[in-house]
Amino acid sequence: MMCYRAVHPCAWRSYNEEEPCVLRFVNLEAHENQRAHHTLGLGSQGLVLRRGQPFRLMLLFQGRAWSPRSEGLVFQVLLGSLVETVPVQWSRSWSPGPGWSAHCSPGDVHPMSATIQLCSPASASVGLYRLAVQIESPAGARHYVVGSFVLLCNPWSKEDSVYMPLEPLLQEYVQSDCGLVYMGTPHNVSSRPWAFGQYEPLVLEVCLSLLQVSPQHLRNEQVDYVRRSDPVYLSRVVCAMVNCNDDRGVLQGKWDGRYGGGMAPTEWNGSAEILTRWAGSDFRPVRYGQCWVFACVLCTVMRVLGVPSRVVTVFNAAHDTNGNLVIEEVFTRRGEKCPRSSRDSVWNFHVWVECWMERPDLGSGFGGWQVVDPTPQERSAGCQGVSPSTVTSCCEPALATGEFCCGPAPVWAVRRAAVGVPYDTAFVFAAVDADVVRVILDRDRVLGRSVDRTSVGRLVCTKTPGTDRPEDLTRLYKGPNGAKRNLDATAKWADETGLSPSLSVSLTLEEVPALGRSIRLCVSLSNRCGRRRLLRWHLHAQLKQFDSDACAPFWHVHKELHLQAGEVVDLHHSILPSDYESLLTCTDIVNATVVVKDTSTKERVLATEEFSLPSPHISFQVQGGDSVQVKTERAVHVSFTNTLTTPLSKAVLTLEGFGLFPAKLYSRAVLLEPHQTMKLDLSIMATCPGTKLLVATVSHGNGHAVIAREFHRVVVTGPTPVVNQ
Repeated sequence: MMCYRAVHPCAWRSYNEEEPCVLRFVNLEAHENQRAHHTLGLGSQGLVLRRGQPFRLMLLFQGRAWSPRSEGLVFQVLLGSLVETVPVQWSRSWSPGPGWSAHCSPGDVHPMSATIQLCSPASASVGLYRLAVQIESPAGARHYVVGSFVLLCNPWSKEDSVYMPLEPLLQEYVQSDCGLVYMGTPHNVSSRPWAFGQYEPLVLEVCLSLLQVSPQHLRNEQVDYVRRSDPVYLSRVVCAMVNCNDDRGVLQGKWDGRYGGGMAPTEWNGSAEILTRWAGSDFRPVRYGQCWVFACVLCTVMRVLGVPSRVVTVFNAAHDTNGNLVIEEVFTRRGEKCPRSSRDSVWNFHVWVECWMERPDLGSGFGGWQVVDPTPQERSAGCQGVSPSTVTSCCEPALATGEFCCGPAPVWAVRRAAVGVPYDTAFVFAAVDADVVRVILDRDRVLGRSVDRTSVGRLVCTKTPGTDRPEDLTRLYKGPNGAKRNLDATAKWADETGLSPSLSVSLTLEEVPALGRSIRLCVSLSNRCGRRRLLRWHLHAQLKQFDSDACAPFWHVHKELHLQAGEVVDLHHSILPSDYESLLTCTDIVNATVVVKDTSTKERVLATEEFSLPSPHISFQVQGGDSVQVKTERAVHVSFTNTLTTPLSKAVLTLEGFGLFPAKLYSRAVLLEPHQTMKLDLSIMATCPGTKLLVATVSHGNGHAVIAREFHRVVVTGPTPVVNQ
């Protein structure tokens, strides 16, 4: 389909010819260019291109034909106040140079038209460009405004600093518009879907607006435009803009469980709604987000800008605020986990983003995956404390030290404990390799202390390309010996434990827990001394969220037993479904802790375990299968059966379909008895191709606690709509 854009002369100098060559129309060949540039579907209208790759446009003249031997064509490419002048080379062969270039071969010149190829450098800045052309002859010049185009990074180009060589990885980390976020605990990894939504209407335009309202752009527009050529700079700007702590950022974080005036973080399932809400409210922050929401929105923006990105989950992630690589956890003498007494903490999981890029600012060896974390935990250290010999160039001061952003930190540097490498590598290293000191406390008196050097960063994973399985990245973050450095930080704790090495305790799950079944725990006690012991032990279970303090115990047992010299005993206990089903949501985590006391010596030892339970199943049925054609209506049947042993009051089934239907659908609230089923029937119709998500949740009770969440993929095939030019 040939679509032409009328051009407008905006300036001219006098001509002496009776019949000048006048440019009448320009065909931007948007569909063909965007197919070659892997940008089909990006943007609601206009031309979207990738840097370092030629694109074609056709000029149509009137009056008389263009004469390339006597008349020159000169393009002007404008980004803000930055202007590049690009004369068209007329020759049979052409090799794009390091800067902007343009070419026309003799075979592309026709009586009243000419096809021109333009090419940007692989280091061109990302942004919305304006394009103009000038026809020059000995008699004068005529200047025309052609239109505009968006230029993005190009991971398909070997010359680009975000180049990624394997096509399956490009499909997963740039083109895929849906994915998974892993949650829960290392023992029971769960996943939730996320629609990145980069092909949804207006998402590209909002991502460009994000750059325009950043403090860096408002502070110095020209410097910002120049620095947008660097994905390191782009990632820091976008990271800071995803949270709103010190700018007009996208998301406001909230972790206290009270979400009045906004949506709970667990209710979000895609980035497009968040980004378009933010732009539609004159860039007021959207409420509310937590780590996975921040990370998924950042991943969307970076994929839109052309930087390969993936969402990564760290299980047992440490938040080390004072930089000593030690996190302290406090328990009562009965084993109840106490509220945190400092800002240091260990989250059951934390989600950040890895972006793929070279690091010319650091020299060779630091390229590849870089951690970029938009969750506003600490202010960035920037290049503070870094030796000038370490860094060849730096984003500062264009991006001020002290803003709420983290990274990019090279994963290579994290694994090698190179904590001085920018940006914020020390903070990322602590998140995956800090030590945990567990203290048993009674009225400010320390009864026992132990050091755990292995639980932090127990598992690091992301979605495996092409499948829904998690890919284990732990070895990329942690060396063979945990990359332990600076052991002095915990050596003093090990020397002061005061615990008898002759008494040990462990706490394990006997099987993977599941909702509707008993949770089976095993406490193992070992008496390695030469005397008989009388032991008193307390075993507790508490509910908590991934990033919060534990609630009061919902289940406990305490007993005494005699343990003979050299004896090892296993104690088995079960938490019945009736003990936890009425309390649990699909985001809750169970903390189980056992404290064992020697009644003679008063010595105490402790073991703790945290785990999550999988959600009940939600069933999807798409009429005719899971592959559908664009603009073809299909019926969908969604159902949920209560497999718990208790009824669910005010149960509601909710369905979202990103790119399949416009708004959320809700079932009528019902009392759902055990083994009863609730259903939701609807029709879907996609307007553009790609992988789309159906996301269903089941909530219940006055607090609308979500008990189940599940997704279903629908593959939409067919032609991409032609872009307006």
